[in-house]
Amino acid sequence: MKSLTAVLITSALLTGCMTLSGTYQLSLQDADGQPLPQNINMTAQGSGIYSARNAMCSVHPHATVIIRDLESGEELKSESPYKC
Repeated sequence: MKSLTAVLITSALLTGCMTLSGTYQLSLQDADGQPLPQNINMTAQGSGIYSARNAMCSVHPHATVIIRDLESGEELKSESPYKC
């Protein structure tokens, strides 16, 4: 019964991650909250933010990723800021 509950909870969490919609801008900051000198920005659709975020973190492992909704300009609170 516990394993069934664990599977259901895991499925619900993964489904929640996959249902993002909209267009987002991802940018990198250093530990002081300043944009990196390279001024790296990416745009991603929906759940594509995870691939973009992971790619950015693989190149800059000590950075913080900020994810903003392109339409509203608001930070995506459920995923941002993300410390690599």
